[in-house]
Amino acid sequence: MRIHTYEKLWLAGSFVLIVGFIVTITYGSVGLGITMIDDEANTVTPDEIGSDDRFSDPRVEQVGEDEYEVYVVAMTFIFQPDPIEVPASSEVTFYVTSRDVIHGFEVAGTNINSMAIPGQVAELTVEFDEPGTYGIVCNEYCGPQHHTMEGSLVVTPESEFSQTELEVNAPEEVAQGDEIDLTATVSNGLLEARESTVNVTIGSQTTEQSITVDGESSENVSVTVDSDELGSGEHDWTVSVDDQDESGTIAVGNESATSESVPIREPDRGGSPP
Repeated sequence: MRIHTYEKLWLAGSFVLIVGFIVTITYGSVGLGITMIDDEANTVTPDEIGSDDRFSDPRVEQVGEDEYEVYVVAMTFIFQPDPIEVPASSEVTFYVTSRDVIHGFEVAGTNINSMAIPGQVAELTVEFDEPGTYGIVCNEYCGPQHHTMEGSLVVTPESEFSQTELEVNAPEEVAQGDEIDLTATVSNGLLEARESTVNVTIGSQTTEQSITVDGESSENVSVTVDSDELGSGEHDWTVSVDDQDESGTIAVGNESATSESVPIREPDRGGSPP
């Protein structure tokens, strides 16, 4: 059977298109580092999200070298956490669920697109190679404020990424002459140790202290200031480390006056002397 030249060209072209489609689909699902959602997804009861170890604290968690997990909770009409910050050159697995109704979880400009269904946990694994900022939108109608439901995903340079948390314990008021004790607790959520510098300012006094916080641990930095050096009145304080900072005010009261005790004479309850 003789095949016409044009038919050969059409057959060849069709074959090339079919191969191209297969290569495109394979690259989109595998080559970009995205693992498709399977039929054996985890579950979580919406009423128990607040007590679930994974979703009670929506967060980014390092689980290995250049490997992170992000626990996302969608609800009307926000995403938690927001923003989501992850380092470049890392593999990130998203675990997404909903607290109330069906939502969408789409990261604009990427292949990250999933439904957030109450009672189910969607799992998506993605590789981020370059820094950038991406918008997160809900693409499933979820209520009257659906159009306002958005968030952001920030991919930061690897050298700038940190999971430092800061908590400060400081008095609100002290008496004149007492010492002011301020304690800053610096926590490191990464697996590897991190060197940081803690800056503490109380009134006009500033101190700087370098610390090393081991992976998944915390260190305390304590600063003591004599209130006499500040004087009476209100004094602002600020503590900063990495990209975290806390501030407040300490009131120094006047020194308590000490009064001498004066004996009280009991009234004479007897009659008048004769």
